[in-house]
Parts: sequence; structure tokens; C-alpha cells
Amino acid sequence: MSVQAVNDATFRGAIRAEGVTLADFGAPWCPPCRALEPVIEELAGEFGNRAAVVAVNCDESPKTAADFGVMSLPTVIVFHNGEPVEKLGGLRPATAYRSLIEKLL
Repeated sequence: MSVQAVNDATFRGAIRAEGVTLADFGAPWCPPCRALEPVIEELAGEFGNRAAVVAVNCDESPKTAADFGVMSLPTVIVFHNGEPVEKLGGLRPATAYRSLIEKLL
């Protein structure tokens, strides 16, 4: 499975009501966000259908970013059964995101 780009209109529909969704909040002008992109792609491929992975461009979707209190980029929010359960600000190693997903699966 690949990373699904979402926006203010499609975000809620992309979050799994049952299971795990990782949401990457970033922007094209943000160097750490660009550095995180291959990690997010790797996680999407690794977890396939077991977890959804979505990407939010905060410049194009400011409402969604504000709704979830995204104050710095990148921010990754992990949802379990439709509810946000973990929020990581800044660039982290792939293992940090992987362990969060595995813990909730």
C-alpha cells in the first residue's frame, strides 16, 4: 500500500474507524518533512493493508492541522480506531514510528 495524500475534505474519511492510521503532517518547503517522506513511504509499504498511512500538506489543509494541534512540522499522529493516540513532533528515526504502529496492531 502507498501513502495516501489527503486534505481538509478527505482527511476524516481516510482515518480507519477500526485499526491503525499514521498521519504525516508536513509541507513541501520543510527540509525535515522532505527527509521524512522516504521513511513514511517505507512504512506504508512495510505495513501494507495492516495500517493506513496518509500525508497532509499543512499549507493546503490548515484546518485539519489546526484541528489536531499541529504546531511544528513534521508532526506524525497515530490513530487507533479513529482516535488520535500518539503525537510525535519533529523528525524521528523510522524505528520510532514503526514501534508505535506495531504496538497498536
